[in-house]
Amino acid sequence: MNSMRHVKTRRTEANLGAEREHFDKQQLSSISKAINSTEMPVKEKHARRIILGTHREKGAYTFWSYALGFPLASSSILSWKFCHVLHKVLRDGHRNVLQDCMRHHSSLVEIGKLWSNLHDKYGQLVVVYTKLLCTKMEFHVKHSEIPPNLEATDEVLERTAGSDINNVFQLTVEVFDYLDAELRLAETVIRQLNTSIAISTLSSGQCRLSPLIQVIQDCSHLYHFTVKLLFKLHACLPADTLQGHRDRFHDQFHSLKTFFNKTRDMLYFKRLIQIPKLPDSPPNFLHAASLAKHVKPVVVIPDEYEPEQQEDDDDDPEPLIEVSAFSTSSIQAQAPQLDIFDKTFGPPNGGFDDRDLQIESLKQDLELLRAELEKVKAEAQRYITQLKSQINSLEAELEDQRAQKQHALVENEQLRMELEATRRRNAEHESTQSVFIEAENRAQATEQRYNKLREKHTELVSSHAELLRKSADTVKMLSATQQTQEEVERTKQQLSFEVDRIKQEAEMKLEEQKFEMEKLKRELEEKMAEVMRVKGTLQTSEMTSEQMNSSVTALQAEKDRLMRSASEKEAELSSLRQAAQAQQSSLQQERERNSRELGDLQGKLQEKTNLGEQLNRKLLEEQFALLQGTVTEAENIIQDAVAKLEDPLHIRCTSSPDYLISRAEAALGSVDKVKKGHADYLSNMGDAGGLLRALTQFSHLTADTIINGSATAHTAPPDHADRLTENCRGCATQSLQFFKDLKSKTTLQRADPASIRVIIQKILNLGQELRPKGMDVRQDELGDLVDKEMAATSAAIEEAVRRIDEMMDQARKDTSGIKLEVNERILNSCTDLMKAIRMLIISSTDLQKEIVEGGRGAATMKEFYARNSRWTEGLISAAKAVGWGATEMVESADKVVLHTGKYEELIVCSHEIAASTAQLVAASKVKAERNSKRLSVLQQASRHVNEMAANVVASTRTGQEHLEDKETMDFSGLSVIKLRKEEMESQVKVLELESHLGKERMRLGELRKKHYELAGIPSEQISEGNGETSLLDHPVTMSPKPSKPVLLKKPALSQKPNMPPKTTFK
Repeated sequence: MNSMRHVKTRRTEANLGAEREHFDKQQLSSISKAINSTEMPVKEKHARRIILGTHREKGAYTFWSYALGFPLASSSILSWKFCHVLHKVLRDGHRNVLQDCMRHHSSLVEIGKLWSNLHDKYGQLVVVYTKLLCTKMEFHVKHSEIPPNLEATDEVLERTAGSDINNVFQLTVEVFDYLDAELRLAETVIRQLNTSIAISTLSSGQCRLSPLIQVIQDCSHLYHFTVKLLFKLHACLPADTLQGHRDRFHDQFHSLKTFFNKTRDMLYFKRLIQIPKLPDSPPNFLHAASLAKHVKPVVVIPDEYEPEQQEDDDDDPEPLIEVSAFSTSSIQAQAPQLDIFDKTFGPPNGGFDDRDLQIESLKQDLELLRAELEKVKAEAQRYITQLKSQINSLEAELEDQRAQKQHALVENEQLRMELEATRRRNAEHESTQSVFIEAENRAQATEQRYNKLREKHTELVSSHAELLRKSADTVKMLSATQQTQEEVERTKQQLSFEVDRIKQEAEMKLEEQKFEMEKLKRELEEKMAEVMRVKGTLQTSEMTSEQMNSSVTALQAEKDRLMRSASEKEAELSSLRQAAQAQQSSLQQERERNSRELGDLQGKLQEKTNLGEQLNRKLLEEQFALLQGTVTEAENIIQDAVAKLEDPLHIRCTSSPDYLISRAEAALGSVDKVKKGHADYLSNMGDAGGLLRALTQFSHLTADTIINGSATAHTAPPDHADRLTENCRGCATQSLQFFKDLKSKTTLQRADPASIRVIIQKILNLGQELRPKGMDVRQDELGDLVDKEMAATSAAIEEAVRRIDEMMDQARKDTSGIKLEVNERILNSCTDLMKAIRMLIISSTDLQKEIVEGGRGAATMKEFYARNSRWTEGLISAAKAVGWGATEMVESADKVVLHTGKYEELIVCSHEIAASTAQLVAASKVKAERNSKRLSVLQQASRHVNEMAANVVASTRTGQEHLEDKETMDFSGLSVIKLRKEEMESQVKVLELESHLGKERMRLGELRKKHYELAGIPSEQISEGNGETSLLDHPVTMSPKPSKPVLLKKPALSQKPNMPPKTTFK
């Protein structure tokens, strides 16, 4: 018997060893096929075998022993699929798997750190996935009541959270972090899927998307946990404390909803998982009743059988329960095989025991029952899946019905509230109408009482005014009495002062008399006559003293009389004051009674005023609403105009600068109207009609300006086009900003269209710059223009001579003496100058004919002038300058003769004529032959003109000296101090004149620079001295209007006079 037991034990050990070897072989095959570097998703059958292996060995020891041997650091895809399989093992494996995985927590962290330093797409996913797995393991180790697959009931969640609110708060934060890690992985995968152009039907996309199935399962449970915990927190803590939790939940809710919606639309997930729908809005945690509306999202994994191609011989299903023997096929294969003991001693009883046969038959029956059990389980699982799907659809329908019911209740409540509001408004309207009628009746009665009170008040005011007039008369009488008393006092003081003065004079005289008496005693014999005179004087003084004493007595009596009169007046004034006080008290009582009645009336008026204010506020709100609607429409018009700037079809549109100018001018006018309407609206906000009309016109005109500005820019030069387009955009921006200010009551006051006006003005200026200028004279007309200008210059000279003769005759009639002599000398010199200029013009014309005849060859005169256009233009400019100078000289001479001008103007005109003739000579000399006789004649005529111009200057200065009055400087009657003062004033005048002279010189220099710039002469060609320019290098403007010519040489400025050194007076 013992030998039989040993034989059975050896058989059992052999069977167990074979089973363990078969298990290890199967696990290794499944792990190696599930975790590889091929960019394909992990097959479900391989992952299922690995999970079944964890349940068989009650842990993940075998999985980690094989997984740690993979080169995870060398392949990012290998690491990604390892994280996927580990996630599945954590969720669906044995409960001891969590403890085995925590032993390798540090390895996961190192893998994440390794791939975080490398730039690889799958490496980035591995970093996020390892953080998620670490968070998952740490959470479930800390809260062991919640399984890793998160399938825990609400009672388990309540028990885990406990009754301490701090633990609930901490658990909520940890669930938030858990859900953040899940969502971060999902967002990273979907973002890479979008950027890599991979779709869910390709293996590369499925490799990335397959782990999201576990993420969806985790997120549905975590979302439910978060809602439950937040409702529990809001039941115990104030809402302000949990504001951060609500904000974080809202962010996670929207992210999770976006994630579910995206994955629900992918073809890959439709056959693998049924993704729940989240509500349109997150739960309202501030209302505890909202918890009843919360529906837990349920994820359904369909259990559909999909035949897979057998890759090897180890794909047979593994039993979930442990048995001590092999399958029937293995038993049949091993039945004829005998161990060493049987070979040596032979089988017991010559063959197998009956019990062994029974065991074998029982094993076969067990296998059959196990197969039937598996079928029953599969059928039950299918039924469960179908029932779950039906439950989900019914729950969805129930939720829709609830939403419809809630919507109907809300609509019913709204209709009921509207009906009640309408009833209330009708009742209020009726009560308001009755109150209004009563108020009108009361107002009429109040108005009648007010009229009576006003009449009484008028009578009281008139009586009060009469009393005030009497009081004023009394006060005047009192003031007159007081003034009389003051005058008496002043008279008394003056009299006392006179008495004292007389006494002092008398004492002084007595002392003098005593001194004289002593002197007379010594000289008694010689001064007797003087002593008698002094005695007479003493007697006269005594009589005067007696008279003064009598006058003082009379004044004292007058003072007493006035004092008695003042006391009588004071008594009468006191009685008048008492009467006034009695009248004042009666008036005060009447005023109090009137004030009470007025208070009642004012209260009633206040009610009417309040009603009027309410109507006024309603009117203001309606006006502002109209303004906002108009501004919104104006914004749409401007935005539509701006949109046309970017429209490719608008590029074909063109416009003329003239039309743009007309639109811009109209827009400027509308800006002024808007500004006026805005000011009117601010002053009277009850009437916005003017502003609305102005805004409507402004928006259309501004949009028209923007569109036509852009169309004009399409045909403009690049620089002008860029500036015009930029200003159009700036106009739109400023207009929209102005409209934005008008839409808000806070910024309505400071809304200002001034910036819009500036930009539209810029657009107008650009349009004027783009406007085509007048055409210059064509080259074929230059020849005719030379002859015309020379003829015009000759005519101007003849006209000048004629006018000078007329001025001479008029001067002889109106003046005489020195003035006539001066005027005749000046006009004669001007006449001589005009004659010399006429000779110069004739000589210049002859020389030009010689030049043309000698240089044109076979060409005509017009062709010669066109070929030498620069020279021709210089000649024309010089002729114009001479004619202009002659005309200006005649005007200046006329003013001098009439005494309305200055002699200096005539001198300056002489210099201008000299310079102009020099320019004409230079222009003629350019093309002339050096030995030409006509050239020498022209030069001689030019020198004669210069001499005549000098004669004009000399005669002008001489006449000015004769006519000026020279005052003789006579300083003989001045003292040294006055001479010093006059000298200082003269120095001040000299300094002022010098300062003024310096400023005028600077102004003259700037005028010459501007003159040369307008003439088109570069600044490098202007000499520092007299501003000489090259004649043929500057353009000439062929304008039909006469303009001031460009002068070849300006006359020298008058120099500062040398002042003699100052001498000081000693």
